[in-house]
Amino acid sequence: MSGRLNSRILIGALLRQAQAQGGTGTVLHKGEPLSGTIVVQVMQRGQTIGLFERITSLDGTLALSPCGPKDLSQDTEISQYIARRTQVDPDIWFVELDVADGERLAADILCTS
Repeated sequence: MSGRLNSRILIGALLRQAQAQGGTGTVLHKGEPLSGTIVVQVMQRGQTIGLFERITSLDGTLALSPCGPKDLSQDTEISQYIARRTQVDPDIWFVELDVADGERLAADILCTS
């Protein structure tokens, strides 16, 4: 059995910490509670600045990897990307964070468990 925390617990911690830092966090698509893939849409003042997927590196460490469309200024492209990914993998989680230094916050919580 793995000592890693499950996806639902990690998402809950991420949302609580974002709110504690004066930001917001929203689950855009609820995935499989135990082991669903996690993708974080990092925003700053309502503008998407990055999409990051939690991955396991070749050496077994957890990391955030950029993913999604190249043009993050187009909300329709981001929505289409989310729709495609959830259609292919209904167990995936999509979480939106609008908080200062959201990528670092996501990495701190999602990649240290």
